[in-house]
Amino acid sequence: MKKKLTVILTLAGLLGTTAAVGAESLVEKVTGYLQKDVKILVNGQDSALTPVYIDGKAYLPVRDAATQLGYTVSYDEANKEIELNGAEAADLMRSSGVIVSVQAKEDGNTRIELLGSTWVILTVDKSTTIKSLDGKTLTAADLKAGTQIDAAFGPAMAMSYPGQAHAVSINVQADRLVKEDTIKEVKHTDDGWQVQLGDNLVLNGGKETRVLTSQGESVNWEDLKTGMKVKAYYGPIETRSLPPQSPVFLLVVPAQSSVTTSPKMPPETAQEYRNLAWAQVKEQASHITTKQDEAVVQIVSSKEVSVIASTDEQKKLLADVQAANGNFLTVTYNTDQDQLLGPLTAVFDFNTKAFVGFNIRK
Repeated sequence: MKKKLTVILTLAGLLGTTAAVGAESLVEKVTGYLQKDVKILVNGQDSALTPVYIDGKAYLPVRDAATQLGYTVSYDEANKEIELNGAEAADLMRSSGVIVSVQAKEDGNTRIELLGSTWVILTVDKSTTIKSLDGKTLTAADLKAGTQIDAAFGPAMAMSYPGQAHAVSINVQADRLVKEDTIKEVKHTDDGWQVQLGDNLVLNGGKETRVLTSQGESVNWEDLKTGMKVKAYYGPIETRSLPPQSPVFLLVVPAQSSVTTSPKMPPETAQEYRNLAWAQVKEQASHITTKQDEAVVQIVSSKEVSVIASTDEQKKLLADVQAANGNFLTVTYNTDQDQLLGPLTAVFDFNTKAFVGFNIRK
C-alpha cells in the first residue's frame, strides 16, 4: 500500500516571484521568521529541519521534510504537480539494534543483518532513505558492522528465518566499537551488570543493554559465565582507567553456547497473547497504527522490562517474577503518538498469562 500526497502548483508557484508580479491574484506576500532554536524530531530523533514561522504557524520545506519522513519527491511537469510517495507508515515494521554484518550484492544493493529488538535481514537499495542524527543524508557505504540504527522496513517480509524485507528508511544512531573476546568475570552491580573481557576491557550493562544469541534469542545475565566467548558492541567512549571501562549496547552469545535462552513460542500462543493484549489496549485503539494480529510478541527477561503495575496484585506479581529471574511476555503496538511517547507495550507473566501492566513509554 502506498501513500501519495499531491501538491498542485499555480503558474506563479512554478515560475517564482518574477512571474508573480503579473499574477497578484494568485500570490500573497508574507513575512516569516526562521526559528533556529526549535528542534524538529522525526521518530524521536533530532533532524536538520528548521521551521519558518508565519502568523504563528510553523512551515517546513516540502522536499527536506519529505526526505526526513521517508518519502520520495517527484515533479510532473505536464500536470504541474508535485507528488510525495512513500510506504504507508502503519504497514511498516520497525526495529532498533546493531548491524552485525554487511554484504554488497551483485545487483548493486546492500544486504545488512540487524540484531536487536528483532533479528532481520534487510535489503538497502537506492530508494532507502538513510539519515544521520544531524539529518545528513548517508549512503549504504556508511553502514558497517557495529552501526546502531533504527530501521523501518516492509510492508512485506519473506517467510524465512530470519525474516527478510526491504529497508524503507534507516536512522543511524551511533557507530559502536566491536570486540570479540572471552569473559573473565561477570558480576551484578548497583547499576546493573559488569562484564570483564580478557584483561583489557570492562563493560557496564544497564536496562538499555540487550544480551542475545546470534539468532536473536534473549539470554539472561545470570547465564553469562567465565570462559564464555561473546561479541560486544559498546562505547564508542572508553574511560582512561586500567582496564578501560565502557557502556555496552549489545552483547552477543554464539547460539551454540550452553546458556539458558528464553523459551520459544508457537504462532498460536503468540496470537493468544495478542488477543489478551488487545483487550487491555482497545480503549486506545483510535491511536494504534499496528493491526491487531500484527503486534510484535516477545519473551523477555524480567530484568529487561520497565513496567508500571497499577494494582497491588500486579505489583506483587511483578516483584515475584523479578525475584525469581523469570520471564515476561510483551506485546507491542505502534501508535500515532510514538514520536512523543514511544510505542505501547503490554506486559504479561509468561507462566500465568496474567496482565502485569504497561511498559513506561519514553
